[in-house]
Amino acid sequence: MKKYNHICVLEGGWSSEREVSLVSGAAIAKGLRDAGYKVTEVDVDREIYSVLSGLKPDAVFNGLHGTWGEDGCVQGMLETLKIPYTHSGVKASALAMDKILSKKLYASVGIPVAPDMMISAKELFERQPMERPFVVKPYNDGSSVGVVIVLENEPFSEDMDGPWHSTDDLMVEKYIPGRELTVSVMDDKALCVTELIPKEGFYDYKAKYQDGMTDHILPAEISTTQSEVLMDYALRAHNILGCRGVSRSDFRMDGDDIYILETNTQPGMTPLSLVPEQAKHMGMSFSELVSWMVEDASCAR
Repeated sequence: MKKYNHICVLEGGWSSEREVSLVSGAAIAKGLRDAGYKVTEVDVDREIYSVLSGLKPDAVFNGLHGTWGEDGCVQGMLETLKIPYTHSGVKASALAMDKILSKKLYASVGIPVAPDMMISAKELFERQPMERPFVVKPYNDGSSVGVVIVLENEPFSEDMDGPWHSTDDLMVEKYIPGRELTVSVMDDKALCVTELIPKEGFYDYKAKYQDGMTDHILPAEISTTQSEVLMDYALRAHNILGCRGVSRSDFRMDGDDIYILETNTQPGMTPLSLVPEQAKHMGMSFSELVSWMVEDASCAR
């Protein structure tokens, strides 16, 4: 028997990941309708508090990505409205979005992390922040938005495209070569490991969301021991951040050395997304997945 009946799917918004969120939201809404829920889709704008107050849904499925939708802000609003919602709560969402703080938490429970530092856009070009190769990224955005890899003997200047044009708060991190791997956690259990092999470059925004740009190897062709370590690290990351519902953690593996990159508290739910793919591999349909997520919704998460 369903705990909730009328579900409001939040999608769109105004972050850099708006278009992906719209695709996620449409897929989520279809999956919930297929499962028998009454669904209202809302393309989120700054009147969302009033919109939700008028709709009075039983629960919200948060299909937003990026800032405001993923960093604790919308979660705090939903707590104020006392509307149950999916995914992680205010604190876990804010911690996971802050790449500097989250890495400190990972390290505290024994998950290896690459050396990093905070730097302003101005300082970035006044001196080399660390030995090359390194990565420059916004310290509080998702989906590899604005990520620049600075390799040996390559040009690197303020005139190039990069996150320093849109934000002053940057993170510089040692670049870890090797394999890109990801693990979803659902209901406090790690599902499986997928290896991501981009056709070009690295697993950036384009590789994530443009069909045919990345091969997904599921399950990853790695040893049982490596797979167990990755799933253990993903579960530790989920728990130390205080995540709820579904999360997904991304890793780099250089030989036998494994490093966590970040944890996504609002993983994508598009046709190319990794959580639905891993859930399907474990025997759960998309409709079953989104139904479980919405029935898991609550406040005070």
